[in-house]
Amino acid sequence: MSEHHHKETFVTKYIFSQDHKMISKQFLITGIFMGVIGVFMSMLFRLQIAWPEKSFTIIEAFLGTHQSGGVMEPDMYLALVTIHGTIMVFFVLTAGLSGTFSNLLIPLQIGARDMASGFLNMVSYWMFFISSVIMVISLFVETGPASAGWTIYPPLSALPQAIPGSGLGMTLWLTSMAIFIASSLIGSLNYIVTIFNLRTKGMKMTRLPLTMWAFFITAVIGVVSFPVLLSAALLLIMDRSFGTSFFLSDIFISGEVLHYQGGSPVLFEHLFWFLGHPEVYIVLLPALGITSEIIATNSRKPIFGYRAMIGSIIAIAFLSTIVWGHHMFISGMNPFLGSVFTFTTLLIAIPSAVKAFNYVTTLWKGNLQLNPAMLFSIGLVSTFVTGGLTGLVLGDSALDINVHDTYFVVAHFHLVMGVSAILGMFAGVYHWFPKMYGRMMNKTMGYWHFWLTMIAAYGVFFPMHFIGLAGLPRRYYTNTNFPMFDDVADINVVITIFAILGGLSQLIFLANFFISIYRGQKATQNPWRSNTLEWTTPVEHIHGNWPGKIPEIFRWPYDYSKVDANGDYIHGEDFVLQTTPLKDGEDPS
Repeated sequence: MSEHHHKETFVTKYIFSQDHKMISKQFLITGIFMGVIGVFMSMLFRLQIAWPEKSFTIIEAFLGTHQSGGVMEPDMYLALVTIHGTIMVFFVLTAGLSGTFSNLLIPLQIGARDMASGFLNMVSYWMFFISSVIMVISLFVETGPASAGWTIYPPLSALPQAIPGSGLGMTLWLTSMAIFIASSLIGSLNYIVTIFNLRTKGMKMTRLPLTMWAFFITAVIGVVSFPVLLSAALLLIMDRSFGTSFFLSDIFISGEVLHYQGGSPVLFEHLFWFLGHPEVYIVLLPALGITSEIIATNSRKPIFGYRAMIGSIIAIAFLSTIVWGHHMFISGMNPFLGSVFTFTTLLIAIPSAVKAFNYVTTLWKGNLQLNPAMLFSIGLVSTFVTGGLTGLVLGDSALDINVHDTYFVVAHFHLVMGVSAILGMFAGVYHWFPKMYGRMMNKTMGYWHFWLTMIAAYGVFFPMHFIGLAGLPRRYYTNTNFPMFDDVADINVVITIFAILGGLSQLIFLANFFISIYRGQKATQNPWRSNTLEWTTPVEHIHGNWPGKIPEIFRWPYDYSKVDANGDYIHGEDFVLQTTPLKDGEDPS
């Protein structure tokens, strides 16, 4: 496909665009908007946990006058937790990472004019947008939004009469998720086909940047696991609306015997977690790929163990699809089956450790450029290791039983998936902002954003491990009825203060992002002096990426600080673009 020279209208350029660069911006800004909603919800329910008996004007203002004069109702608390989890996992992290960076970088880094199907790419975004709108609309339903937890276990999610949040709010939740899954599947298939079929001349699979490997394997995981969640959602809709009992059996409500038999809520758990655990890596692998690129660039060194990194991505992808049962150790699982899931879960620590080791080794003795993108990448390595260590406890069935459904679990998965993925997303935004908007973000504001975010993240989730070990259960809107938890009440206050600090510190990022779009310093073509193909395109966007012929690739993407026998840079610089032809006797890898 050659460049497009036809004149574009406002609608075709900014709304129904088929240009992958514009679609990546649409995903990012929609994800940021959803992120603001999700983070604000977490600040509201943290107020309730820290000061359960106090009245807050902000609660009454945003949640309605029926909140007992500013004191949050139990139903609303559970609804906020449910929608917060759903928005952050699916609408922020999945869209903010895969939707944004797969769209932006895949054609640019493999040397393609655009995605394999620009039309399906556009459809993927608009289905994501519609699903986001439906999820937000569910917040305003009179009976309340879905409130069965983000895992929506039956029977709460299967019986419209179970609790207020089981009614129309849950129906909208299921509708939104079904559309979201269809969007993700269309996107994933497009990414896979593009990487397989549209690589430029010389771009072998072993010359792809690690970002491409991460996005490619992430798309494969999505194609394998997302249909399973779609089937679970459809069967749940049938249980709710058409009288089937896939997930229901022997149900009593207020003394009434309901006519359900033969189903099992545990079946739903299996279907949900078959997507739910790979989803951790659908979120995390793109962040790790982004980190690989940024750490190599800003260490001015080749990434350590390129092929080992590819192997670890593939191993993580395979293992992540066969460990879902570790979420179900207390569901009455056969102890032998529990031991199998324990083994496969602990096995995933090996490729994860390979990645962490390779990051540290790449940083070791590098010429570190500590810009905001690099700091967020190093922060990701920190939280990935910290959160991963507690996974060893939760992956062991005998140990997990003691802390299951406590704040220990909340701390673990927020650090290893939530915080790590968000840090990776911020790193990617700071690094590729010049490629998206042709301008630079403010570095000083980026430093403030990083340090406040990191302090807040550890301030929130590190203490949670200890209140979890003390037995404090998650999802309770108050613990005042349990005297044994009085001693941890002050810790919850500290956690809430850090959560509010973390939420407010994101205002720095929002200001930096939107101001820099219009007023940021104009970027040069290759501001980070990086090797990969996207930095050979003009600063001004054209639909087709390169004017004239697409460049040819001659080398791998991590030729940094290449010196000769005298210690001089072979090409006169400490980096060599992938498009630079080889000199006599030079190793292409």
